[in-house]
Amino acid sequence: MVFSKKDHLVGLDIGSTFIKAAELKISTKGNILKKFGMVQVSPGAIVEGRIIDMEGVANTIRTLFKTHKIKEKNVAISTGGHSVVIKAINTAKLPEKELQANIYSEAEQYIPYDIDDVNIDYQILGESEFSPDQMNVLLVAVKKDVVAEYIELIAMAGLNAKIIDVDTFALQNIYETLPDSESNEVTMLVDVGASKTSLNILKEKVSIMMRDSVSGTDQILEELSNKFDISPEEAGLMIRGKGNTGDDQEIIQEICQDIANTWCAEICEVVNSFQSNTNEERVEKIILSGGGGFIKGFSDSLKSELDIKVLTINPFEGLIVAEKHFSDSLLSGLQLQAPIALGLALRRADDK
Repeated sequence: MVFSKKDHLVGLDIGSTFIKAAELKISTKGNILKKFGMVQVSPGAIVEGRIIDMEGVANTIRTLFKTHKIKEKNVAISTGGHSVVIKAINTAKLPEKELQANIYSEAEQYIPYDIDDVNIDYQILGESEFSPDQMNVLLVAVKKDVVAEYIELIAMAGLNAKIIDVDTFALQNIYETLPDSESNEVTMLVDVGASKTSLNILKEKVSIMMRDSVSGTDQILEELSNKFDISPEEAGLMIRGKGNTGDDQEIIQEICQDIANTWCAEICEVVNSFQSNTNEERVEKIILSGGGGFIKGFSDSLKSELDIKVLTINPFEGLIVAEKHFSDSLLSGLQLQAPIALGLALRRADDK
């Protein structure tokens, strides 16, 4: 099916360190990469998913669209972290109208916020393995004030927010386009961003466990800032090798490895919890994305601790890419940070 222009959306991933924009053309031949760009956010403009400098971030988005000649105004965005609660629950099989009322009444016990302060949605995952009278449902709640904040930001940037998704779902969306996703292996998607880490365990493209934590690459910048008495911006330059001495490089690597080990311990805890609660299921593969995937030693620590395959995502593998516009070296440098924007770009304006 070829989607009409009115369904077309640009995927806009608003992170606390970088903002990424992706535009795809959906055709009978496949998903074609038209545009992709990313720009750094001013330090402190976005903190833990909250917009601190609304006008500054809006201007950054406008500049990103202008630089990469993206003319489409309708966008799909996403959020995550503390503002989102995702929970797999078990509930009685009911007709749709009754089911919705039942889920809304049950939701309060699973959500750590006032029920009036969140937007609630759900997805039916299928029949419960424990009872034919029950079904598994994925419950999603997002804080209303965060949604309002992002809608205001997008409007200030001169764009229209047609869809507000969840980071974890956007990542899964692009993963499912990859050839390797057809495998029946139980797979964990691990996205380590600047201020949060998202974990999603999949079986046959169905999410069976999700977790978010406040771990992220900002921890490394904070440690370096404290160690050398410098700003986080200067710490970022150190990580990128600007003006480092040999001794500095050794300290940087030690700090990176220590923090990567804490990420690894948190991930192992989730894997072990999942496997103890589902006696017959074992995570067989981990797919890494996000800036944390660049940290040397992180992947090796996971492999060593869990004794399973650990791979880095290549979200462009399932797309048609014109080499004259996007070189292999360019895509290689983007592949860990591009997945959420690309997953959002797959959405259509009339999606649920």
